[in-house]
Amino acid sequence: MKTHTNNLILTLILLTLVACQNQTKTQEQPNKKPNIIYILADDLGYGDLSFTGQQKFKTPNIDQLAKDGMFFTQHYSGSTVCAPSRSALMTGQHTGHTFIRGNKPIFPEGQYPLLSSAVTVSKILKSSGYVTGAFGKWGLGNPGSTGDPNNQGFDEFYGYNCQRIAHNYYPYHLWHNQTKETLQGNSERKTETYAPEIIHQKALSFLEENKDNTFFMFYPSVIPHAEMFAPEKYMAKYRGKFLPEKNFDGVDDGEMYKMGSYGSQSEGHAAFAAMVDLLDQQVGEIRQKIENLGIAENTIIIFSSDNGPHQEAGADPEYFNSNGKFKGIKRDLYEGGIRVPMIAYWPTKIKPNTTSAHVSAFWDFLPTACDIAQVELPKNIDGISFLPELMGEKQELHDHLYWEFYERGGRQAVRLGNWKGIRLKMSNNSKAPLELYDLAQDVGEQNNIANNHPEIVAEINAIMEKEHVTSEVFRFGFEKTN
Repeated sequence: MKTHTNNLILTLILLTLVACQNQTKTQEQPNKKPNIIYILADDLGYGDLSFTGQQKFKTPNIDQLAKDGMFFTQHYSGSTVCAPSRSALMTGQHTGHTFIRGNKPIFPEGQYPLLSSAVTVSKILKSSGYVTGAFGKWGLGNPGSTGDPNNQGFDEFYGYNCQRIAHNYYPYHLWHNQTKETLQGNSERKTETYAPEIIHQKALSFLEENKDNTFFMFYPSVIPHAEMFAPEKYMAKYRGKFLPEKNFDGVDDGEMYKMGSYGSQSEGHAAFAAMVDLLDQQVGEIRQKIENLGIAENTIIIFSSDNGPHQEAGADPEYFNSNGKFKGIKRDLYEGGIRVPMIAYWPTKIKPNTTSAHVSAFWDFLPTACDIAQVELPKNIDGISFLPELMGEKQELHDHLYWEFYERGGRQAVRLGNWKGIRLKMSNNSKAPLELYDLAQDVGEQNNIANNHPEIVAEINAIMEKEHVTSEVFRFGFEKTN
């Protein structure tokens, strides 16, 4: 009896010690700030996902992400082409204010750089204790410049610095921070190393290495932007299924080979489906990785696309109905060029299988990230945090959204409630006629009703004039001096 009593006392003492140790451990490890993963597809159209209407192939992992999270039906990219869209995402400013407003090249490699004074989401999060990594395509500053990702708040970068080089899926080199890594498997005309696959492995390694840290991972994939190339194991799944095929005669040797010119592809339809399939698999693997690491509940994943679908290098958006019910593609400011899918997934925080009609845009990501990280917002931004919408709370609304695009003859657009105003061919005429559409009745922007609503036209004209701040670098034609 005495022995039994002693064992019982010893057991109680051990349980008390364990409880105290666990309490001490909890006290020593206060709640971490949430991790943030932002996955950005390249030229993926609103209709290129099976849950948004794609009929010719499936995207099960991205579909599941939407089913388990919140899908935004009225989300907009920062611009209708790569660099300014990314600039809006990083700076929280629309293209009337953000510094980079076009794909202005720097040679031999890179694009016009963000200024050293730029306030970016990566700088903000890094300064608040986040480990920051970017894996994929950059396009906001040539190597070593003020816009280099390492100079814009990213601790680690791996991928393409230059958008032109990112046209090619078997490049001669990629960048790891300031080191130019030669891909021997792609030397001369060899195509042994598919860049998106090794970039993806670097991203998964970043997650593994930082599972005990608080991190922000930016994953700007190059898929499914031109050229239309995918590994054979993916091509084999779709070969012969989308006939007649789309043939593209590109550049397969010579001085411009793998230097921005697109390679030839005789199976453009199969290649496109294969590329989106690979992207879908990679999204699934990122989600699976954070679940395996036990950090899923403290990690928000956001998925979107930088603009509407392209038609270069054998891509065929009409065949795949890539812009869905919308008018226009990449380089247009019609809905098809700038309305993009956006998914937010955060287990136990975001109610699953929900849809939001909140009107939002890329410049909202910076304030949302600041809200998530509980850090002060910078001044002079155009964005509004959509974290309340994610949490099912009262959400502040935009009065309007604004875009401008100084290429293709000069273009401006405004979303004002359900009204959409578009001005074209304004490079030589800042007062070019405005097209007006009622998106509530005409989401396909087929019926220009500007003549019926002069008061709305005047209001949108005033917004365009107010929101455009002249750039010294990215100027409309009417602003240029001889």
